[in-house]
Amino acid sequence: MQTVVRIADYRDRVHAPTISKWYIQSSQERGTGIATRSKEYLESKINNGNAIIAFVQDQLAGFCYIEVFSSGEYVSNSGLIVTPEFRGLGLAKQIKKLAFNHARDSNPFAKIFGITTSDIVMNINSDLGYRPVTFRQLTQDDEFWKGCSSCSNYDILMRNDKKMCLCTAMLAKSKEEADSVTILNENNKKT
Repeated sequence: MQTVVRIADYRDRVHAPTISKWYIQSSQERGTGIATRSKEYLESKINNGNAIIAFVQDQLAGFCYIEVFSSGEYVSNSGLIVTPEFRGLGLAKQIKKLAFNHARDSNPFAKIFGITTSDIVMNINSDLGYRPVTFRQLTQDDEFWKGCSSCSNYDILMRNDKKMCLCTAMLAKSKEEADSVTILNENNKKT
């Protein structure tokens, strides 16, 4: 099966209505922990190069987008979704890895974070170097939390003053921090 996972470009905006419907369907099926996104919002992510799109045999199969918060201090990979017929192929991991690397390369000084109720996403995040943290360690940018408003758990988040929800918060080092640790480790091995 031919799989293509790549950074989306302006030509991919034709897929925004379909992807928007995927989020709605997934939210209804799961009943928890997924925010929906409008086609206009997804088009903006696609148009400015902040989205990853996947195809299997030329059929749209998955998506994820990148958001920047707190004047570039934080960046998130959000909205990872793979259609049911293409789950179990490792596609989510490929999409997430490209989104993670693209976010790091585009924003080398930004900490990378995400929140999720999915154990699959938590495992992928752990493999990429994320670690669980409290919500206090994430961006406090109102734009990020506004994005949670379409989630069925939003009332829990607001009741807890954005300090906890059913999601697990995860944080990874910025590219700059990770590169510094790598250089330090290599220098320690030489001595």
